Amino acid sequence: MTLIYLIIIIYSVILHELSHGLVAQFFGDDTAQKSGRLTLNPLPHIDPIFTILLPLFFILVGSPFIFGGAKPVPINPKKFKNIKKDFAITAIAGPITNLLIAFVATLLLHFFQINVIAYQMLTFAITINVFLAILNLLPIPPLDGSRVVGGLLPNSLSQKWFSLDRYGLIFIIILFISFNTVLNKVIYPIANYLINILINKL
Repeated sequence: MTLIYLIIIIYSVILHELSHGLVAQFFGDDTAQKSGRLTLNPLPHIDPIFTILLPLFFILVGSPFIFGGAKPVPINPKKFKNIKKDFAITAIAGPITNLLIAFVATLLLHFFQINVIAYQMLTFAITINVFLAILNLLPIPPLDGSRVVGGLLPNSLSQKWFSLDRYGLIFIIILFISFNTVLNKVIYPIANYLINILINKL
């Protein structure tokens, strides 16, 4: 099952990034397409550490929280007609895609006859995609939520906000160091509430 879970994670993060590229293309930015990233082929999207090793580590140690990611799809906001608005919509497309995956898995779970293995796969798909959506909606650079915040801020503040992306890795490290506060007290309750509704109450 570990391999199946890893495949679910890989395609959850791939579809997340693919949606960024497709929405960006809709708004006039063809950077992802020219980079060969508008594909379901996992190879162009895979980051050896974040897509494979990190999720595998969380699975093997039995962690209730699993984190992973694909290589970010390249986006050039300068090609957008309305940079702030289009950038924000492009960013939120990723979390929305994860929520849609969770919803489709929920429909399959409740409206089709499935065996135990299929049940485990679908509940895992719901769980990982809800967590990915909520995590990426945090307003912390370089997560998608920070892009949305930048799109809502006045021009004088948005440029300063987006400049924080250069410190993105530091923010992510701080996020995981503060596991018992941000992740355990913010993400877990929200995610578990939604997961419980999708799996047990629909």
